[in-house]
Amino acid sequence: MEDQHSISNVFVLMLENHSFDNIFAFSGIADIAKPPPNANNVFGKPPVTYPVNSPAPVSMPTDPGHEFLDVVEQLCGARTPYTPGRPYPSPITNSGFVSNYATSVTERTGLPTPAEYGDIMACFDTPVQLPVIYQLATEFALCDQWFSSLPGPTWPNRFFLHGASSSGWDDSPSTDQILAWEEKIPFGFRYNNGSIFDALTRAGHHWRLYADKSGDLFGGMLPQVLSIEGMHRGDIHDFSTFASDVAGSYPYQYTFIEPNYGDVIHDTYVGGSSQHPMADIYGGETLMKATYEAIRNSPLWNNSLLIITYDEHGGFYDSGTPGDAPPPLDGSPPGFSHSFDFKQLGVRVPAVVVSPLIPAGVVDHTLYDHTSVLATIEELYDVPTLTDRDKNAANVLRLPSLPSPRTDCPTTLNEPVQDAASAKAETPNVVEPAFSEQPLPAFGNIRGFLGILLKLDLELSEGVHAEAATKVDKFTSIRTRGDAQCYANEVHARVTAAST
Repeated sequence: MEDQHSISNVFVLMLENHSFDNIFAFSGIADIAKPPPNANNVFGKPPVTYPVNSPAPVSMPTDPGHEFLDVVEQLCGARTPYTPGRPYPSPITNSGFVSNYATSVTERTGLPTPAEYGDIMACFDTPVQLPVIYQLATEFALCDQWFSSLPGPTWPNRFFLHGASSSGWDDSPSTDQILAWEEKIPFGFRYNNGSIFDALTRAGHHWRLYADKSGDLFGGMLPQVLSIEGMHRGDIHDFSTFASDVAGSYPYQYTFIEPNYGDVIHDTYVGGSSQHPMADIYGGETLMKATYEAIRNSPLWNNSLLIITYDEHGGFYDSGTPGDAPPPLDGSPPGFSHSFDFKQLGVRVPAVVVSPLIPAGVVDHTLYDHTSVLATIEELYDVPTLTDRDKNAANVLRLPSLPSPRTDCPTTLNEPVQDAASAKAETPNVVEPAFSEQPLPAFGNIRGFLGILLKLDLELSEGVHAEAATKVDKFTSIRTRGDAQCYANEVHARVTAAST
């Protein structure tokens, strides 16, 4: 076996909101953990049985719930209570996905029709609908026991990826939580032990961040990683330069790539490349293909490792049983919203590991969560662990097991599929008059992205207290979708002008 330290460059691309079964249960890949033949959910009066089925729609008519309490219902069944501060409910039966999809309004995109309830149990015909991730999974390694780091939404799961903790966040951000970022300089979300980027810098290593900034949509301006203390707008590089960058001198041991989130203002995420459920799958497949091909055709290829995964399951059915997890024990409080103890993994998500040192067609049954990315980087580059979670996480370095790089790895991947449904027109980056008057939700992705804008705006104040206070007041006065769009435009213009 080649020394694992022959890997000199780690790349991570994290997409959005799909479960392992939703992407791979009908892939035909042998030896994966998938639903039993009779897997189903039952919902309604009279009761209707909704089996696992295929193919899945390329985009969903409404956004499935995936906040903390949504996931309690999905995993443990309808009407399962959650007692703050108590252990996570048991047993996990995966029996509440349909009931939650049919009734949850946490994502504010309306409710599906009864004819659409079964879509939450649907799985892609992977070779046909998702030819890019299918080719990567069959050419390299597919991990069928990779779980999100907590049973909740995007923001805390992404924080776990970057720092092995969410510093007490167990749900989507609220205004109060965002304002807590700004209590002291430097601004932003704080880890008690710092992020993986801090740890790499302390160890003398270099990292780089990319975001898909294609188009003019709000979600392309603001990668979520910018919310972290110490991250600055200049740290984010446009993915359009990625291929040319890795083709030249590239002194970065760790690279994180973030998709475009599309239309955040309307809560649809249409037009992005994250594969959020109401957006199509084509954008994310295109981003995967571009990422792989850039690395594959670069001088870095023989010593590279690419991990593609998803932050959380997005409300889609999965048959896996999330197990216990070691809490971070980093001095963070119990979960802000639900006093969650962080001792429970979230729902299983897809993960593909790519390297020319990995044999084709590996199915890895090792238990991973998002902090396995950190464990991998820490082992490779001799970086201290951040919390008890990454200290106990498995790394993926058993997978690059070949004595020398393969010479049969494809230089190009299959073309993504864009059918009539996924080629629908993007939602324009404007807020229509009636919609502009709608109240802004008290929590959620849009609040988080507005919080990133506030962070960027405050950084322009350079410590001038009166100016910073005025900017905070402006942020707290946002009441409607129209207010949010105006605020985004104003701050973006100021930040852009200051950068030129």
